[in-house]
Amino acid sequence: MSSSSVVSANSVIELIKNRRSNYVLSKNLGDVSKERISEIVKEATLHVPSSFNAQPVRVVVLFGAEHEKLWDITGDILKAIVPEENWKPTGDKIALFKGAAGSILFFEDSETVKKQQSAFPIYADKFPLWATQADAMLQHTLWVALEAEGLGANLQHYNPIIDEKVAAQWSIPADWKLNAQLVFGGKENDKPGEKSFIPIDERVKVFGA
Repeated sequence: MSSSSVVSANSVIELIKNRRSNYVLSKNLGDVSKERISEIVKEATLHVPSSFNAQPVRVVVLFGAEHEKLWDITGDILKAIVPEENWKPTGDKIALFKGAAGSILFFEDSETVKKQQSAFPIYADKFPLWATQADAMLQHTLWVALEAEGLGANLQHYNPIIDEKVAAQWSIPADWKLNAQLVFGGKENDKPGEKSFIPIDERVKVFGA
């Protein structure tokens, strides 16, 4: 292995280590333009792998007022569900998300999965799992990429309760199934807590080294 590849690997690992859930985010993107973020999303979506190169992941990026609409929708739905006496913590959390600069919505195209199941019936039961894996890889890639740009983010899962209104608001195709929402923005002195780790030897086994 060359020294240059070691440096490159270390750089990637360092970004992965620095990626944390930042909840106190602002609309200040600094020197990172909306165009740059859109470019990052498009490039990652093109190149993150998927089984049989099926490319089942779909993405919607919301900035500014469109982003705020998402969290207004979510807040309205939750307000009707959460008892009034318990609302404040939930409302405060939604306000944090709304105060960020944008959201990336991750979808699975169920029609793509169905086509793969028909084309390769021997793997039919695996394609939904593999689509989820492709989605997860893209989520992590974009989260790390935003970290590399100096931005913070946190991943949310308010699906399926918001699915119908989200689909109506942004004319989402019926075959797209919402999986997650990545909220991003400028870091505002948000210091994530220390992470605890299960001993690595309990999680990784190496043979033949």
